[in-house]
Amino acid sequence: MNAQHIQKPNRKILIVAGILFIGFLAIQCIRPEITRPPVKGDIEAPAQVKSILVRACYDCHSNQTNLRWYGQISPVYWRVANHVNSGRKHLNFSNWKNLAPADQKGILWEAVNQIAAGAMPIKDYELVHPSAAISKNDLDVLKKYVASMSSATKPGDTIKINAANKQYEHWQKAQTTIGKLPTALNGVTYIPDYKNWETISSTERFDNGTMRVIFGNPVAIKAIHDHHINPWPNGTIFAKVAWDQVEDKDSNVHAGAFKQVEYMIKDDKKYAATAGWGWARFKTDKLVPYGKTVMFTTECVSCHKPLSNTDFVFTSPIEH
Repeated sequence: MNAQHIQKPNRKILIVAGILFIGFLAIQCIRPEITRPPVKGDIEAPAQVKSILVRACYDCHSNQTNLRWYGQISPVYWRVANHVNSGRKHLNFSNWKNLAPADQKGILWEAVNQIAAGAMPIKDYELVHPSAAISKNDLDVLKKYVASMSSATKPGDTIKINAANKQYEHWQKAQTTIGKLPTALNGVTYIPDYKNWETISSTERFDNGTMRVIFGNPVAIKAIHDHHINPWPNGTIFAKVAWDQVEDKDSNVHAGAFKQVEYMIKDDKKYAATAGWGWARFKTDKLVPYGKTVMFTTECVSCHKPLSNTDFVFTSPIEH
C-alpha cells in the first residue's frame, strides 16, 4: 500500500518533467534571425578606446556579435536577438564609415551619454557578461576621445558672435506678436511659454559646441518638489533649448545664436505608442518642425529607450 502511494507521485513528476523537456526542445526551433553581414567600415579609434568599445558594445552594436553558448539557448536567445537587432539599428560600429563626420560625433556623444547615465551596457547583459562593465576610468577615456573629435571652442569666435548678433537684430526688427504657431507632424505645437518656466538643469554638447538649458512647466516643478518624478505625472512638459556656446576674449562663456527647442510632453494615454511622451523639435529661429514624416518620433524613443527605468528622461533635476 505504501509502495503504491510512493510510486504514483513519482510517475506524475516524470510525466510533467517529460512534457517540460519536450516543450523546451520545441522552443529551440523558434529562433529569430541574427544576421552576420560583412563589416563594411569599422570604426577607427585609439587602441584603448577600441578595446572598451569591443568589450562593452560590439556584441549588440556591430556585425561581429559573439554569442556565448548560454546565449544560444531559447528563451535566452530571444532576448539576445532582440538586443542585437534593435542595437544595430541605432548604432552599428561595423558601418561606421558610412556615416557623415557630424553624425559620427553625435552618435558617439549620445552613446557615451547613455553610459554615463547608467543605461548602457544593459544591466541584464552586463550581469552575464561582467567584462562588459564600464569603469569610471573607461568612461573618462571615452569622454576624452569624444571631446577630441570636436572642434575646440575658440575665444572670440567671430562667426558665432556675428551669428548671434544677426539673429538678435532680426528679432528686434520683427513684430512682437506671434502668428500661427508651428506644429510638428505628430500634432505637438510649439509652446512659446517655456520662456517663463523654471530651469531644471543644463547640459553641454561638446561634440557640436552647443549649450542647453532644460525648463520645466509648473506640473514638472511641482513633481520635483513632491519627489514624484519616476514616473513623471501626466501634464509634465520639458523644453530643452540649445544655443551656440560662445566664449569671449576674456574666457566668459555664454549663449550665442538660438539653435532649437525640443519638447517632451507626458500623457501616458495620448502618447501611449511613443513611450507615454509626446516629442517635438523646432529648429533655428524660424522654428521649423523636425522630421519628414510622423515616424520621426521613433528616433526620439529609440534614443531615450535605455532610460526606461527613469521614465525615459536623461537629465535629473538639479537639487535645490
